[in-house]
Amino acid sequence: MFKAVLIEKDDRGYRAKLTELPEDRLPEGDVAVDVEYSTLNYKDGLAITGKGPIVRAFPMVPGIDFAGVVCATANPDFAVGDRVILNGWGVGEQHWGGLAQKAKVKGDWLIKPPSSMPARRAMAIGTAGYTAMLCIMALEKYGIRTEDGDILVTGASGGVGSIAITLLHKLGYRVVASTGRLEEGPYLKALGADEIIDRASLVQAGKPLQKERWAAAIDSVGSHTLANICAGLKADGAVAACGMAQGLDLPTSVAPFILRGVALLGINSVTRPKAQRIEAWERLSSLLSDSDLEQTASEIGLGDVVATADRLISGHVRGRTVVNVNR
Repeated sequence: MFKAVLIEKDDRGYRAKLTELPEDRLPEGDVAVDVEYSTLNYKDGLAITGKGPIVRAFPMVPGIDFAGVVCATANPDFAVGDRVILNGWGVGEQHWGGLAQKAKVKGDWLIKPPSSMPARRAMAIGTAGYTAMLCIMALEKYGIRTEDGDILVTGASGGVGSIAITLLHKLGYRVVASTGRLEEGPYLKALGADEIIDRASLVQAGKPLQKERWAAAIDSVGSHTLANICAGLKADGAVAACGMAQGLDLPTSVAPFILRGVALLGINSVTRPKAQRIEAWERLSSLLSDSDLEQTASEIGLGDVVATADRLISGHVRGRTVVNVNR
């Protein structure tokens, strides 16, 4: 038996609860993992609360990432005792995920963490930090440099935003943080933000072409916010888009793209090739220490997940939420 958060949907409605399950209910997979830590991401919050169409099959164990130790394997790339990380690949949506003490998945979805990275630090970074790193790598590949100007980060006090600010600051960029919780200003400044702006200036419909303000941006919000970012980018700037907290729509025009040559870079963190996943985690390992993550990460137990998911979706959780599944 193992403990897990289980989401069910039937004639009695949609509900999530902590329960115990027999190991023979684990889904198919060639690697079984004793999970040590998972996280609570925005997507997990949507799944647990039912406020977004995340879960594709029921019953479902949510949790889009985890870190742990291989306890059984039929995959030649992994041995019992190997430490592993998983991000994405539909776990917590179509395949049972990481908010449990046990997981069984395809070995192709796993990578071995950098040797210097313990499981808790990996999940203090989690899919949110991994996504932030993918965004930065995309902007670097496009050609954005520190001397080009400010980098805007939206959803700044959330998981992606918090770690994106930390990483950008360490890499030498000047960071502008957009947040709807201006009381979090001291927290964002401590992470490395140079300037704080109110998200209210971005969430409403704006002109298709606006004053040039940012060399680049990392956006986890979407909708009018992303449209206003595109309209306010400097010539040849770029925005890495990785979320849809405000909405999936993009009410913009072609003006920023054909008159300023800006680029919209979509970030799909779910199915990255293994080489890119390994590169991202190696860079995260070299850039972030435990002390860097102390400000951004809080820890809860598996029994706290359902209540915390409600707080996360209502905007009352900042930074990263690490889940100790054995607590």
